[in-house]
Amino acid sequence: MKKLLFVIFLLTLVSTNQLLAQNNSMDNKIEEIIKQLTLKEKLDMCHAQSKFSSKGVARLGIPEIWMSDGPHGVRAEIAWDNWEHAGWTNDSCTAFPALTCLAATFNPKLSYKYGKAIGEEARYRKKDILLGPGVNIYRTPLNGRNFEYMGEDPYLASKMVVPYIHGVQENGVAACVKHYVLNNQEHWRDHINVELSDRALHEIYLPAFKAAVQEGKVWSIMGAYNQVRGQYCCHNDFLVNKILKGDWKFDGVLVTDWGATHDTKEAALNGLDIEMGTGTDGLTSSLKNAYDNYFMANPLLKMIQSGEIEESVIDEKVERILRLMFRTNMDTSRPLGSMNSQEHFDVARKIAQEGIVLLKNKNKFFPIDPEKVQTIAVIGENATKMMTKGGGSSELKTIHEISPLEGIQKRFKNAKIIHAMGYSSGPSAYGRVIDSKLNADSLKNAALEIASKADIVLFLGGLNKNHHQDCEGDDRKHFSLPFGQDDLISEIVKINKNTAVILVSGNAVEIPWVDQVKGIVQTWYLGSEAGRAIADILSGDVNPSGKLPFSFPVKLEDNAAHSFDELSYPGDGTNQEYKEDILVGYRWHDTKNIKPLYAFGYGLSYTSFMISKAESDKTSYKKDDIITVSCEIENTGKEKGAEVIQIYVNDVQSSVLRPFKELKAFKKVLLNAGEETTVSLQIPAKDLAFFDDSIMDWKLEEGQFKLLIGVSSKEIKETLLIEVK
Repeated sequence: MKKLLFVIFLLTLVSTNQLLAQNNSMDNKIEEIIKQLTLKEKLDMCHAQSKFSSKGVARLGIPEIWMSDGPHGVRAEIAWDNWEHAGWTNDSCTAFPALTCLAATFNPKLSYKYGKAIGEEARYRKKDILLGPGVNIYRTPLNGRNFEYMGEDPYLASKMVVPYIHGVQENGVAACVKHYVLNNQEHWRDHINVELSDRALHEIYLPAFKAAVQEGKVWSIMGAYNQVRGQYCCHNDFLVNKILKGDWKFDGVLVTDWGATHDTKEAALNGLDIEMGTGTDGLTSSLKNAYDNYFMANPLLKMIQSGEIEESVIDEKVERILRLMFRTNMDTSRPLGSMNSQEHFDVARKIAQEGIVLLKNKNKFFPIDPEKVQTIAVIGENATKMMTKGGGSSELKTIHEISPLEGIQKRFKNAKIIHAMGYSSGPSAYGRVIDSKLNADSLKNAALEIASKADIVLFLGGLNKNHHQDCEGDDRKHFSLPFGQDDLISEIVKINKNTAVILVSGNAVEIPWVDQVKGIVQTWYLGSEAGRAIADILSGDVNPSGKLPFSFPVKLEDNAAHSFDELSYPGDGTNQEYKEDILVGYRWHDTKNIKPLYAFGYGLSYTSFMISKAESDKTSYKKDDIITVSCEIENTGKEKGAEVIQIYVNDVQSSVLRPFKELKAFKKVLLNAGEETTVSLQIPAKDLAFFDDSIMDWKLEEGQFKLLIGVSSKEIKETLLIEVK
């Protein structure tokens, strides 16, 4: 045994020494390259040369850096100097489910597969930076961009983002985690100044970014549009110099969001590395000179030449950019990638299957037996509307998108499927709303007619990726469903009681008809394999196992951000204050005892589970200990299925206000019918700490803590009491 341990030690030592040698070699190469660069060449590397690329140095063989929007697929090629599609015929991609769906899987192993597959597609398309994933926290259900993020809980987002990054970067493509930080609404995103406590910043909004840097070893970060404490995020001294590059030791590249740079001196001194999308010249007076007018181009050149800024400041940026290049386009060993493979479609379908959440299933309405049902009325525009096209920068040109209607038709081929549009959202247009020209009454009457002829009705509703819905650029205007869907559902139920609603959205919505329908399924934006995955769940071919990554409030005012005045949301046009502080999502609901419609972590199955015999390895722990919790879980139903065991922590007596419970561990467990197993989860005792803004550091107080073992934030099955000394 000792010999084996010694061998392992030697191998580890050799591996560590090799890594150090590689890093030293890279650093030496970077230092030699910088010595050969002119000041103008250095500055050219620090800003865009086109919509999605920055310059290399041709005379030295240093390549350009090419970027692409993500994070759900590799965006179609964009023209050099405008936002039109370049018109390529070989840039169709696999569209993966939106990240709300990925978060709903509660499955980090799937997150790795997601990252690996999308990284392969980015590599095949010769991209060096993939702009994603997004980990901004779900603060309000009105945020138009929530579908791109990983929910309301910082622990869940942290655990899901790390394997995604690893998967992407294995392909020699840099993940670019965004939007750093507090870009939690689209309304006024380009200028709103966010004020919040240090506790809220460190406990809620920074953890996923910190995990991306320290555990994910991410190679690039994208700065946000908004301001924080009076300074824009992309050149914010506190957020970038102090936290990101100081405390966290981030060694990658900070890239602006497009057009998020506002000041030359701040950009130079406050840590910005690559400036993209600036409209300084508007690309109107001279295409030849446009990019030279960026803040970090000629204006910065003049400041250096005058001695106002040291050239060494630029050298540090170039050093980071070259390091990124050695990891990506100057790494001769990186793989070639692949595009639109069956493996990628299978990954997309698997993520969609595991992310779909069954919210209601009265009298076991689901699954629907394909051999017994005779007539299915599929009602709703979302049954046929392509969801990959809208949404802003996440729009995709996918090789195929199986609609829900097509998926249902193929799986229930023995049934008569009749479809009516029911409602119309109008054409998709980024940045504006175009009203539908179709007659709403005619659409409604046609839907009611087919509802009366069917055995069951499946209403495909929700939101879509048009402006003022789930779309970049602005927020939703209302919490309710648009285009008269609520009234239509109520009318349909009067005609046919066997009605279920399939929600397609990236956000929680108001559900006034919750007691009227037999079933509700939350299906997200599922990408290329959407229809197949939905049919897999509806038919029972796959047992649903998704869990909500955010709370569904009964009404908008029950959400923390909306329970205060307008300064809390959306702000007064200049400033915004996060008045709910650390009580975001379920933390608010549970601490304030405001019952949600559907809780964080909630999701039904076609089978049943029993959790029992929970115990911890000890009853007393010190700061550096690992708390190990085990429990028995049994599939007590008749179907194979998966359950997510969730452990929340309650600080019994604290010197400061703490949430009633906080997620600290989870594990997805797949069991055959009747199968039972023991599950073990671990929590570092130091993770029970809170951020003490009086000392600007984490503080773990002595005392008792409850470990709450359950299957959602509201469904706690077992409770353990431990002590921290």
